[in-house]
Amino acid sequence: MDFGLVLQTDPPASRVIELMRRAERNGFSHGWTFDSAVLWQEPFVIHSQILARTERLTVGPMVTNPGTRTWEVTASTFATLNDMFGDRTVCGIGRGDSAMRVAGRRPDTLATVAEAMRVIRALASGEEADLGDGTVIRFPWVRPGTRLPVWMAAYGPKALRTAGERADGFILQLADLYLTEYMVKAVRDAAAAAGRDPDELTVCVAAPAYVTDDDSPEALAHAREQCRWFGGMVGNHVADLVGRYGAGGTVVPRELTDYIAARQGYDYSHHGRSGNPDTAFVPDGIVDRFCVLGPVERHLEKLAALRDLGVDQFAVYDMHDAREEVVDAYGAHVIPVMGGRGGAGRPG
Repeated sequence: MDFGLVLQTDPPASRVIELMRRAERNGFSHGWTFDSAVLWQEPFVIHSQILARTERLTVGPMVTNPGTRTWEVTASTFATLNDMFGDRTVCGIGRGDSAMRVAGRRPDTLATVAEAMRVIRALASGEEADLGDGTVIRFPWVRPGTRLPVWMAAYGPKALRTAGERADGFILQLADLYLTEYMVKAVRDAAAAAGRDPDELTVCVAAPAYVTDDDSPEALAHAREQCRWFGGMVGNHVADLVGRYGAGGTVVPRELTDYIAARQGYDYSHHGRSGNPDTAFVPDGIVDRFCVLGPVERHLEKLAALRDLGVDQFAVYDMHDAREEVVDAYGAHVIPVMGGRGGAGRPG
């Protein structure tokens, strides 16, 4: 199993870069950042500095979207970074939650995401691509042999099918064991139905991790409060699914939808931050299921279970009051046991 670190690009950028360097020293293979131009600083500028100051880290957005940049610009950005630093980027992509909504636009359709994946992957890999209107272009400067993997974030049935049919990897932003099994199976079944090898898809689970000294009620209560924001963030996507499919559990599992019944709304100015006042509706049980909390032993148990479900990478959302401590704890006690790059599990 590989390990990634996920950060917001809050200023100063130097702090993001240093945390990524710390992650690489501790055995993390991937460095991810949010991509929401209004809420945070431009990630690709910071990615260039992360790549320049690390040696092995693979870097990408979790996640970009097809709507805030034209597809050829996104592809050119990745191709340029790969040309400068070797093939050390990955394109995480989705419909665009905060990035689109805070700019007054709706998230993109799945059809648009699917087409964007095709175009971005082809152009960044030096191939020709039709931009969708009959205009065929190619970057003549892309070096032969380079390739950009594109991983898609998904929750709902149609999105899971699209990921299985079109993406190189699947990003699931929660660490619930039941839902991971359910969704990984849906993605791999879709890949097989499309004539692809399901085992060639990389599966990345991303969720907050908080390491405590013990499993006392006080320690766990603090960890939950630091990570409760995540249930609210996931709830935005769940609310979209409920609006589309209903909350009866026939299409989207009740395990994913029931907890948002008390959701009153969401203010993106607190997006992805501990202490978010719009996430009080998230119960402790959901925090425990969606995140990885407690002493090291609990992390190892849950990560082993995720690996057994076919997860290739666990990406740590590190937005709380113990950022360095979690990175160091994973480097000292988790990554050496769970494998890291080149260890157990399929390569990420």
